[in-house]
Amino acid sequence: MDAASLRPLGVGEILDVAIKLYRHRFATLVKAVAVIIGPVYVFFAFVQLSLLPAPGDFDSFDEVDPVTGLPQTDFDEVWAFFAAALLLGVAGYIATQLATAAAFRIIGATYLGEDVDWRESLRFARTRLWSLLGLSILMAIVIGLGFLLCIVPGVYLYGAYAVAVPVLLVEDVRGTRALKRSKSLVQGRWWSVAAVIFLGMLMGSIVSNVLSGVVNLGIGATGDDVATVIGNTIASVVAAAIVTPFTAAVTMVVYFDLRVRKEGFDVELLARDVGVAPPTGTRPSFLPPPPPPPPSAGTEPPFWPPPPGWRPPDA
Repeated sequence: MDAASLRPLGVGEILDVAIKLYRHRFATLVKAVAVIIGPVYVFFAFVQLSLLPAPGDFDSFDEVDPVTGLPQTDFDEVWAFFAAALLLGVAGYIATQLATAAAFRIIGATYLGEDVDWRESLRFARTRLWSLLGLSILMAIVIGLGFLLCIVPGVYLYGAYAVAVPVLLVEDVRGTRALKRSKSLVQGRWWSVAAVIFLGMLMGSIVSNVLSGVVNLGIGATGDDVATVIGNTIASVVAAAIVTPFTAAVTMVVYFDLRVRKEGFDVELLARDVGVAPPTGTRPSFLPPPPPPPPSAGTEPPFWPPPPGWRPPDA
């Protein structure tokens, strides 16, 4: 594949490339995410099932304090519930970050013509875990403060920091430097970046809600608490395994497009950043057609913005 075969993409082209990448590596992406997310949700299901009252325990809810007349509360059970919820929340958060990083790794390598299996993507994700956790917490704090300031700053920062995670994973730029780097890449392209990210999230949300709706329709009429917990767990794992890679694909293509558009990066240079061998051979089907060659005469560029290095003939 020609090393200078990337060109700026429109909003529709970015989504099209992301969908094709996602379909091309669907099995690998789902496996990488499910291996991480699955055990956490299964453990969560066991905790939920353990907290369900036994059939003979329902009468205990009617017990009241003989002095105050108020329902009696078992504080040991309350603290156990909150401790389990906190533990599961932390575990789920870490698992989500790992799964996202693994999906980014697979998508990034595939975009540049190399197949990375799910095991290698998990190894890569582990090397970036602590940096990724720190960046995600920092982003949550900064964007959260922005939303407290009349909402608009938070919306702007959410779009400005849209590619901070790819910056960390690809360029190994961390912390506040990753946020500044993302903001610099997005500058001047905020509306188009925000539109693509929003559409990607909307598509993923629709798929997740459809899966949850199907499960609820299937088991909701039974009234069985155990079946409900198991069904919701399966739906959550499937939804995460399907949606997480897709949103990662959209974000990664946006990041590559910004670098190609603003820095004139080509396939070979991007491949070196990602850590894969520069691609050779035929052009992958999921990439859009290469830019047309510049005309031999005339003063107009072949497309806008002009390709890197283009100059008018009389310059």
